Amino acid sequence: MIWNKEIECASREQMREIQSKRLVEMVKRVYDTVPFYHNKLKEKGIEPRDIKGIEQLKDLPFTLKTDLRDNYPFGLFTVPQSEIVRIHASSGTTGKPTVVGYTKKDIDMWSEVVARSLTMAGVTKNDIIQVAYGYGLFTGGLGLHYGAEKVGASVIPISGGNTAKQIQLMRDFGSTVIACTPSYAAFLGESIAKENIDPSEIKLRVGVFGAEPWTEELRTEVQKLLRIKAYDIYGLSEVIGPGVSMECDCQCGSHINEDHFIPEIIDPITLEVLPYGELGELVFTPVSKEAMPLIRYRTRDLTRLHADTCACGRTLVRMEKCLGRSDDMLIIRGVNVFPSQVESVLLEMEEASPHYQLVVSREHNLDTLEIKVELNEKYWSDEIKVLEGLKKLISHKIANVLGLTATIRLVEPRSIQRSEGKAVRVIDNRKLK
Repeated sequence: MIWNKEIECASREQMREIQSKRLVEMVKRVYDTVPFYHNKLKEKGIEPRDIKGIEQLKDLPFTLKTDLRDNYPFGLFTVPQSEIVRIHASSGTTGKPTVVGYTKKDIDMWSEVVARSLTMAGVTKNDIIQVAYGYGLFTGGLGLHYGAEKVGASVIPISGGNTAKQIQLMRDFGSTVIACTPSYAAFLGESIAKENIDPSEIKLRVGVFGAEPWTEELRTEVQKLLRIKAYDIYGLSEVIGPGVSMECDCQCGSHINEDHFIPEIIDPITLEVLPYGELGELVFTPVSKEAMPLIRYRTRDLTRLHADTCACGRTLVRMEKCLGRSDDMLIIRGVNVFPSQVESVLLEMEEASPHYQLVVSREHNLDTLEIKVELNEKYWSDEIKVLEGLKKLISHKIANVLGLTATIRLVEPRSIQRSEGKAVRVIDNRKLK
């Protein structure tokens, strides 16, 4: 099932023609209306007339998250305030959020790409979709909401949290689709099991999960807990929100809606563009946004791109599930560590739950890593010998994957704090000193 076959199955030549036309128009617009981009392009000696098509994309300057904060709140808008119909923002550690604006046309485009995304997961107008992403300044809730309405599905705008009410509405309203973070989906599944609810009372069949990195092992766990098929949706507020890319039923990567968001992979050190299939940092140029298009926005997400035609028939470039973020990567005693590596080890073990935390500290100028591992209830034991044996096993497996030794701390079931939004996987105490 395909929402927009003309675009989603376009040839490479057709797609490049669409991208080139939109890129040329966008560069001229930001040059004329945004002082920040006018100056950036001038510094590189680029005039709008120099950009003839997508071949010149690599010559354009990058945009960083700090650029959005430096132009806070509305310095990157290309249209007057009177044309802005919605403002979203993401929280920031500096105190200034990154702000994004939308015109009516932007909202329509956003609804379109989310409708394509939901259709990739088999969602139709006959579904009842429970949107458990947060509503408000975060783009997740409203992004899924408008796209689901465009598909014609019945939307339950419950937002995040209130787990008891989430489960009640699943049972009473017959929700067939759940949209939330994967870590919260795991928590919902655990809560349903704890309440000994008859599985036949839960009608869910599809999960649309995103907003945080997650592994194949967590997908398997969530699918088992909720008895659904779990799909990965990708987005970021700076580009549009959810709907930048989405898995189809083949689940061999997420299809990027590249007629609106041109993707590149770069080496995060040299900044050179890498070919398809190479691991690097994902960069997007959202060429069709009216209110706030960006030139070559560095997402910091690490992934690969593939341009071969998918078995589903779509020709849209696919991105692999993100390994992690270049700025979230932990460097511990010279070793690069991603939380997803730890997750993949733990979820291969039936003794461990999907909940864990990495605690990084510094003692006597030496980095230390402690991994809190929450055990499943049936494997929790008061016998020290049993727990010690399990700690050694986990420590050995982690060392083989990470290439360094971590202190393993086994904790009781349900003792790691649950999140109704993005899970807190890392506590880096080095940053607090």
